[in-house]
Amino acid sequence: MTKKIILASAISSALLAAAMPTQAQSFSEFVQDGDVIVELRVRNEIVQEDNAVDDAIAMTARTRLGYETASMAGFKVLAEYDHVTALQDAYNSGTDFGDNDATKSKVIDPATGDINRAQVSYKSDIFGATLGRQRIIFDNARFVGNVGWRQNEQTYDAARLDFTMVENLSATYAYINQVNTIKFEDQEAENHLLNIGYQTPFGKVVSYAYLLNNKSGATDVTHDTFGLSFKGKAAATDNVNVLYAAEYASQTQNSGVTGAKDNDAEYTLIEAGASVYGVTLLAGMEVLGGDGDYAFETPLATKHAHNGWADQFLGTSGTTANKGLNDTYAKVAGKVAGIKLAAIYHDFSTNKDSDDLGSEINLLAAKKFDDNFSAGIKFAQYSEGDTGTDTDKLWVWAEAKF
Repeated sequence: MTKKIILASAISSALLAAAMPTQAQSFSEFVQDGDVIVELRVRNEIVQEDNAVDDAIAMTARTRLGYETASMAGFKVLAEYDHVTALQDAYNSGTDFGDNDATKSKVIDPATGDINRAQVSYKSDIFGATLGRQRIIFDNARFVGNVGWRQNEQTYDAARLDFTMVENLSATYAYINQVNTIKFEDQEAENHLLNIGYQTPFGKVVSYAYLLNNKSGATDVTHDTFGLSFKGKAAATDNVNVLYAAEYASQTQNSGVTGAKDNDAEYTLIEAGASVYGVTLLAGMEVLGGDGDYAFETPLATKHAHNGWADQFLGTSGTTANKGLNDTYAKVAGKVAGIKLAAIYHDFSTNKDSDDLGSEINLLAAKKFDDNFSAGIKFAQYSEGDTGTDTDKLWVWAEAKF
């Protein structure tokens, strides 16, 4: 309750200050010259699992309505509401919002609504700040993201500071006191995020420290992660670029249980490939380390974008028996007649003992027709290994933004 009062007070104060009589004309432009946010995304998701659970069919519509004011002296105010409607609810959302049929496969798109964003922001040439409920995405969202694929995205009640006063150098600090999850759950937290990036002629170097304290459970579970990444490309010819990326992170977890020892794990990524006449070819290996007692976790990540779209490895501690995950993958992507095409192959094993965790094929075709309309189709086929369940998932969607 306290944080909501503080947020409401901050927004009210900003609006009242802008509305003082001496700035009445500016306030009118501040309000009237803003941008209306209207978005509609309709999606049908079909899930077939080789188990006793029935297939899921989840046709849902996400409606997003909001407004962002024009900028006045660098300040903006934004408010946005999301609502998810189940047009066909033959699925288990894994929540308490009605569409939770336990006899069917899970599709985590609960049918309800909430305030998605409510923020006051400031931006200048060298500095930016955002206060309130907001979207936060760092780098490729491997550690901090908005889970934008799901109908209800993950947002954060946070204070964020961005520094850009040095050329090619960016630095962001964010304090998060609540995580608003894709399940419309509010998780109390005390998270400190620091991300510093520097653009070199050969690629971007990023160092980060993500200190997470989840206070919504019976104990305060902490994850302290420190990492360094490098990603770039180099021109080989006019139409060929060499692509490369590498990343390393170390993590310490404390369960919050009195007398329990800390757990440590490491993360590594190596990736290489080429862009040839607009076609991207990539191969890589991502390792979320595990020793059988604990495995590397990414609690705030956009996990759907990594380790296969079938979402078999959203939590490495549970799905790999704390042995971690090795994900060896190959990807080809490009455009034909304006249609984005992609094919990805994953081979999974545990980091400890190299147990076979199966493989997966991902296929995508999507097209953006103009600034307002887009549509696509996506398919994931997971084949079990020593453990797991054969799973097929198919998505067809259309989206309009105004």
